[in-house]
Amino acid sequence: MLAEVLVEVKAKQIEETFTYHIPDSLLDEVVVGKRVLVPFGPRKVEGFVLSIVQKEVDFPLKDVEEVIDEEAILNKELLDLGKYISQITFSSLISSYQVMLPKALKARHGKKVAIKEVSYISLIDATYHPRTPKQKELLDLLQGGPVLKKELENYSSSLKTLLEKGILEETKKEVYRRTAICEVEKERPTLTSEQEEVIERVEKKKSTFSPFLLHGVTGSGKTEVYMRLIEGVLKDKKEAIVLVPEISLTPQLVETFESRFGDNIAILHSGLSEGEKYDEWRKIVRGEVSIVIGARSAIFAPFTHLGIIIVDEEHTATYKQENNPKYHAITIALKRAKYHSCPLLLGSASPSLESYTRAKLGIYELLTMKKRIYSSLPRVDLIDMKENLKRGYPIFSKELVDALTTCFENQEQAILLLNRRGYSTVVTCHECGYKVTCPNCEIPLTYHKRENAMKCHYCDYTTSKPKKCPECGSMKMDEFGLGTEKLEEEFHRLFPQQKSIRMDVDTTSRKGSHDAIIKKFRSKEYQVLIGTQMIAKGLDFEDVTLVGVINGDAGLNIPDFRSSERTFDLLSQVAGRAGRAKKEGRVYIQGFNLDHYSITCAKEHNYEKFYEEEMKIRKSLRYPPYENLGCLEIIGKKEAECLSECEKIATYLKRHLPSSVTILGPTASFLPKVQHAHSYQLLLKYKNSKEVRKEVTFLKKQYQKNTHVTLDIDLSL
Repeated sequence: MLAEVLVEVKAKQIEETFTYHIPDSLLDEVVVGKRVLVPFGPRKVEGFVLSIVQKEVDFPLKDVEEVIDEEAILNKELLDLGKYISQITFSSLISSYQVMLPKALKARHGKKVAIKEVSYISLIDATYHPRTPKQKELLDLLQGGPVLKKELENYSSSLKTLLEKGILEETKKEVYRRTAICEVEKERPTLTSEQEEVIERVEKKKSTFSPFLLHGVTGSGKTEVYMRLIEGVLKDKKEAIVLVPEISLTPQLVETFESRFGDNIAILHSGLSEGEKYDEWRKIVRGEVSIVIGARSAIFAPFTHLGIIIVDEEHTATYKQENNPKYHAITIALKRAKYHSCPLLLGSASPSLESYTRAKLGIYELLTMKKRIYSSLPRVDLIDMKENLKRGYPIFSKELVDALTTCFENQEQAILLLNRRGYSTVVTCHECGYKVTCPNCEIPLTYHKRENAMKCHYCDYTTSKPKKCPECGSMKMDEFGLGTEKLEEEFHRLFPQQKSIRMDVDTTSRKGSHDAIIKKFRSKEYQVLIGTQMIAKGLDFEDVTLVGVINGDAGLNIPDFRSSERTFDLLSQVAGRAGRAKKEGRVYIQGFNLDHYSITCAKEHNYEKFYEEEMKIRKSLRYPPYENLGCLEIIGKKEAECLSECEKIATYLKRHLPSSVTILGPTASFLPKVQHAHSYQLLLKYKNSKEVRKEVTFLKKQYQKNTHVTLDIDLSL
């Protein structure tokens, strides 16, 4: 018997499997989908068993040396899915399997899995007569059954003696690092007619591959719809995956789900420790849970009887992986839902243009919920900061200051959004114009006042703020721009009696920090939540009646064809945080370019109007969803070499692709230098993906020995 093993080695050109002999001692243990340890040249490496064959070979084979896993960690579906990911993302097969797994289960030699165990003490000999009062107390405690060893610290001497005599026995039991601690809900909300209709339409197709797009306004009760649908799935003895776009949304959603489903839930996201991820994965494999909630990678949960997949806030860019393999979670969700013949429900208050177009074309079935459950949508006011600057209100407008004052007088809470972290965005010399930039990335460093440090948000380079200009020696080093840290400082200057808490990448780097911030704000320890886009989606606080958006038009300045769509999404979502209970909500959007249709449509809560306006522009420029968009990026240490290679690829593609394919570039990438690496790119617009994929596959083979070519085809899904 022979095993075909896909090994984990750094050499990118090694894509094929290698054949190993299975010794008789391991015949029962070597199974497709398990990791094994095999000799590879002078060393030993780990790999996945992809197939087992019985055949004769006329050359000597090396033996499989060790089987690492007790159970297969990649089932048939996941093995096929890895091949699919490798094909559509032009990534190596091994990287496509690695991305599915928690770190503890990836194929890497020497990585041992830690299992958490606790010790229990049991009474073995009940006839023993205690010699001391302490022994008697200890034996009395153990009469009722095993007790945790750590609870017997006061009896250490007696415990040691009785263990040595065999009167007591110590046993170890495996435990999970994360357990459900949420209270069970007292009563369920009454469904609205819109919710009932959505549930009925999805359940009618519960046994078929059926993609749905749920376009429901903020506060319309999408989460309750998700839970009711999952209840039906569990009754059918099937399983469910729920994806959320941000780790910050996971604690609140998990708490809501645990109040309904108890400990029947596993969580998968990057905020967990490696041990916790491993525990959650084993819960799924062992069949101990039927629901998985998590971010992008949770789509790979190893369920075998999926009944529904739900993608909340489906429009969010974080569902696309930026590193190889560059998969999109919705693409994988479609593939898995088709495999399991089950519904896929994509939910959003502001669906992506691609998804909404698919719904209009009938590829997805469109479901709508246009009304909030408890209140109407909040009133939105646009505040022109040009006038406020003249009146001496550079950061907080007079209107927003007055609204905050009223909010606090009414014992209510507010959310302030500024989608830029740090204190100031650039430090510049007032005399010569010198900017403090990152030596690795050649982009301006952001000043963080609390740490008195200049930071690069792309490579984490950190340095102290210069006291004088290194170019001209001037002492006038000024801070320009605005970040959440400076916004918080300005808020306290205006409202010294009010307490605020900040939620951005800088304040949520520690484990559990998202959950801690949300709980403190919900318990009203703080009156204001200040943060970046991570506070814009999914959060639900009944006492938040006011939302203020600082520099609401800033996203329009980003050179990205999706900038209008992302501005509309961000403003619509954050506006939806106001007035979600029975109190009315107010939203103030500040900016300088407030007549843009993405902002005026967000003010009117009018997604359909925004869709029409944006689609006109997409059509005229041949952008998705009218045509596909692909990107080939060349990354390397030498800028001239990158440009030269990019030009060669452009020349080749222009010769071999039909004239219907538009090739733009070479141009410097949006971030032309990151971590000492330069990058140039080509953009491709096309309708027929088969033609493009054929030539790009050829290019991939030519560059297989290099690591500096990345391919991102079908960015629009």
